[in-house]
Amino acid sequence: MKNNIKVLLLAAGLGTRLKPLTDSFPKCLMPIKGVPLLEIWLDMLLEMGIDQILINTHYLNGVVQDFLNRPKYSRKVVSVYEKELLGTAGTLRQNSAFFQNATTLLIHADNLCICDFNSFLNFHFNERPTNTVMTMMSFQTGNPSSCGILELDSNNIVVKFHEKVKNPPGNLANAAIYLIEPEVTDWIIEQQKNDFSNDVIPHYLGRIATWENKSVLMDIGSPFQLKQAQKQNISSVLDSDDWSMRFRNHKIHAQIESIQE
Repeated sequence: MKNNIKVLLLAAGLGTRLKPLTDSFPKCLMPIKGVPLLEIWLDMLLEMGIDQILINTHYLNGVVQDFLNRPKYSRKVVSVYEKELLGTAGTLRQNSAFFQNATTLLIHADNLCICDFNSFLNFHFNERPTNTVMTMMSFQTGNPSSCGILELDSNNIVVKFHEKVKNPPGNLANAAIYLIEPEVTDWIIEQQKNDFSNDVIPHYLGRIATWENKSVLMDIGSPFQLKQAQKQNISSVLDSDDWSMRFRNHKIHAQIESIQE
């Protein structure tokens, strides 16, 4: 099962709402209890035996690439630089040779996710309804107007999707983490789509299964949210290497500590 999973970790975002923290440090590497968010994601995937991973970079590419050049990742993770942001589906399409004919685990790496990921995978491969071609992770949000809100049928299949609208009908939200079958990737390539939320999800309504994360799913996109994330329990521990030694002394830690709640 895991041997046929290819991963796209999206790590190219500008992190505009986190300024001035992101003026010199990328959102995807923001520390959570002293560990870069991207390291939390990569360590979880590698510990599960998933090691076919592609990461897109754009903003502060050199900083992210320096992180990825560490010995623990340099031979296991492929990175691609996007001179201009391509959009989620656009990145899949641009790197189609890597993802074709495999189940793709698509992750927006600027979210902190704590859950039983093995159960998520097991649901997709062994329990999802037979007519579905994608499993979307969902979660209960306290701020539904800022999320993509789902309406489900009796089999927990997505039948309506409301992307960041005022007064949406519920608070079950899209976690922006998906398991996608090759049919979807092929369609994205054939139709030359770039936007996942506005193009891909509407096309596959009625064929998207859902699995609810009942533990932790947090956007760290604002200083307040990043500060709140520091209260979560994470299992990752920062390795000891040259990069981590420099990271421990980076001013970003003091900047986060000074954020007023």
